[in-house]
Amino acid sequence: MERRQRGVSAGLLLLLYQISQVGLQNIPSVTLGVLVLNVFLFLNPLRPLTEVCLSVNEAVHRKNWQRLLLAPFHHADDWHLYYNMISMLWKGIMLERKLKSIWFAYIITVFSVMIGVVYMVLEVLLVIILDDPSYGMNCCVGFSGVLFALKVLNNHYNPGRVSSVFGLPISSKYACWVELVAIHLISPG
Repeated sequence: MERRQRGVSAGLLLLLYQISQVGLQNIPSVTLGVLVLNVFLFLNPLRPLTEVCLSVNEAVHRKNWQRLLLAPFHHADDWHLYYNMISMLWKGIMLERKLKSIWFAYIITVFSVMIGVVYMVLEVLLVIILDDPSYGMNCCVGFSGVLFALKVLNNHYNPGRVSSVFGLPISSKYACWVELVAIHLISPG
């Protein structure tokens, strides 16, 4: 895992600009709290990324379960933070207004932990199926899994919409899957 730069950078400045364009008064409280927490931990990480990233080896074999809580809220670099938090901003505004703050906070909490559990189960399955122990060493950080789950939830609550993925109109029902594949192709790992 590459070492990220600390401090104010282009991605962080662009994120702050985007938030100012929306206006703090227009961002529901839980969504704003998630944004603030992620920016704070980007500027003041609790530990180095190699000590918070989530992997089967670290979490299961070494019983370092705190990584389930830490990994989603740490980001590899400023652009990773920017893309995740812009996505959180829009999904959070739509979903928190629909679901109300208490329920939305609960969903964020559950998704933050469960995405890590699902990630580790998939990695274990890859180790077993492909007979390749290196999958147990893969280490991840970031809020992307939570955002993907929020997108699926948003599609459930807002059916029939059309999203634009790279300029192509795609039913929102399938857009989250197209985005997942596109993100993997653009930024593998």
